[in-house]
Amino acid sequence: MKKYDLLIIGGGMVGLTLALAVRKLTSLTVAIADISPIKALSEQPELRVSAINAASQEIFSQLNVWSNIIEERAQPYHHMHIWDKAGYGKLLFDDANIADEQLGFIIENSVIRNTLWQQAQQDSGISFYTQASIQSIGMGTDEVFVSFAPNHVESESSAPAAPPMPIMASLVVGADGANSWLRQQLNMPMTFRDYDHHAMVATVACSQGHQHTAWQVFLPTGPLAFLPLASKNEKGEQLASIVYSAPPEEIARLHALSEQAFNQELSAAADGKLGVVTCESQRVSYPLTMRLAHNFSQNRAVLIGDAAHTIHPLAGQGVNLGLKDAAALAESIASQVENNQLTVDIKAIKTFERWRKNDATEMVAAMEAIKQVFTPQQKPTQLLRGIGLTMLNATPLVKQQMVKQALGYQRHLPKLATKFNR
Repeated sequence: MKKYDLLIIGGGMVGLTLALAVRKLTSLTVAIADISPIKALSEQPELRVSAINAASQEIFSQLNVWSNIIEERAQPYHHMHIWDKAGYGKLLFDDANIADEQLGFIIENSVIRNTLWQQAQQDSGISFYTQASIQSIGMGTDEVFVSFAPNHVESESSAPAAPPMPIMASLVVGADGANSWLRQQLNMPMTFRDYDHHAMVATVACSQGHQHTAWQVFLPTGPLAFLPLASKNEKGEQLASIVYSAPPEEIARLHALSEQAFNQELSAAADGKLGVVTCESQRVSYPLTMRLAHNFSQNRAVLIGDAAHTIHPLAGQGVNLGLKDAAALAESIASQVENNQLTVDIKAIKTFERWRKNDATEMVAAMEAIKQVFTPQQKPTQLLRGIGLTMLNATPLVKQQMVKQALGYQRHLPKLATKFNR
């Protein structure tokens, strides 16, 4: 039976970041279990993208993957333009008054995951289990025991392949997404609330270009974001990724529209700021739910990323929150190494849990507050909202603080997310 210090269930962006961070800070052995293979990038941008802030960029830089990420497809944005469709207010941000060269980057999820995966494969201390899914998990006093299901071969004449041998680990981490298998197996309770929104994503072309700007308009039905992409279409027009959050019935109506009608609605929603907007991809939607695990740890198991929390995408902070989880947990694990072995300290794990749960809870509350502020309301309330936006836009110190929050700067950042730690 193979023994590892750390088993990570989930080889997405957050799980891979944790593996590389642990290896950077320690010499511990790491296993990653994930049956979702990486795929070569297509010419067309992927529909799922992330807004990567300065703190996450620093994590990637210290893990030696940032240069490879930006060599693929990564679009910096220097401005944010937020406005209310009711016409009562707007907020404008730019990078002129900050030390960073940009406010952030919009990057396809597959670009980030592929780069992290390739980097992890080059590390002899990281092992991958990709041929069979995990079947069961058991918690011992000092170890976690995991067995795998048979790998069913796609052939009528072939018997199921023998599963990998069971493995042991000192600590198991669930980085396996919103529907976390590990969280469910351990019956870890979770608070959740349906946002009563679905998110529609698609790739669009903008005849006037995206202008290196992240655009977000609050429509009566919900927020619509136009996120700049690095790619162009055959006409040479710049592309953007849209994320439109609205009630399910509104998303269903949008799905039913013809391509021409859909393009007309997008162009009108953007108030002409992007010119003629045309959809260049399929339209895909998924439900939005707030989730927050009651506990991020249980015995020798820890949850990070979407396995521990999911938030509304209107501020684009979900992935950044998960990447900070990974960096913080790696820091906590590094403090528990003795004689090149992981000696799990439950007290240290609980300290990590309080640290990251506080951050996640604050973010959940902030997203809820923003969503409520822009919920359709009577015109007097809309007017007050517009006045508030206008006042914020005219207050440089407040805007600068808001930008710092968006960049991920906090009082208690993981060391890997802190620039002076290089």
